Amino acid sequence: MRDNGQKPEGRYWRPRLQPAVEMLKKLLLIFAVAIVALPLLARLVSQLAAQGREYTDKSNLPHRRVAVVFGAGVHNGRPTPMLYDRVASAVGLYKAGVVDKLLMSGDNRFIDYNEPAVMRQTARQMGVPDRDIVMDYAGRSTYDTCYRARDIFGLKDAILVTQGFHLDRAVMTCNSLGVRAVGYAADRRAYSGIWWNKLREIPATLKAFVELYITRPLPVLGERIAIE
Repeated sequence: MRDNGQKPEGRYWRPRLQPAVEMLKKLLLIFAVAIVALPLLARLVSQLAAQGREYTDKSNLPHRRVAVVFGAGVHNGRPTPMLYDRVASAVGLYKAGVVDKLLMSGDNRFIDYNEPAVMRQTARQMGVPDRDIVMDYAGRSTYDTCYRARDIFGLKDAILVTQGFHLDRAVMTCNSLGVRAVGYAADRRAYSGIWWNKLREIPATLKAFVELYITRPLPVLGERIAIE
């Protein structure tokens, strides 16, 4: 039979590109599912890892020498409501004798932005003497704070003070870096826009796993400062 140059018609004709297109669709579907599933899986693993290590009642907390207080923003030289409550909660632990020292860890990469200084001033106003306040000026992230707590300040264990939405990631990160940590929730009021913080924790937790087990970045380091 002569070939007239026309493509066969009917159900027996199949374009050569169709298998490749179908495979591409499957790969895109798998990729889309992974984009959604991996961050949610990371959140679940983080919450399971912190299970039994999070406290809301300070009377149940084990004694630790140091409470690590995570930065949470300052505005016009004053702590945000979240940061104020973190400091106030840590001061409550200090006054109850649950901890002996407060490690104020926050961001100070810009000359006009100094979280630890504001945290210290707030704790001073609440009655904590300077000798029991230690400053970490390079706690730019949860990972950096936990890493420096171990390598700069020599902590082997600690109580971590932050809000509940962030607590499991902080506890998981510090324990993964070798600081035996439990967490104390600093939720003392209803916070405006808390939904955004909870939503942000989903990708932030996945990022924490990448940093802990894949990229392992070095934070700002320096001379060791042992907490006496």
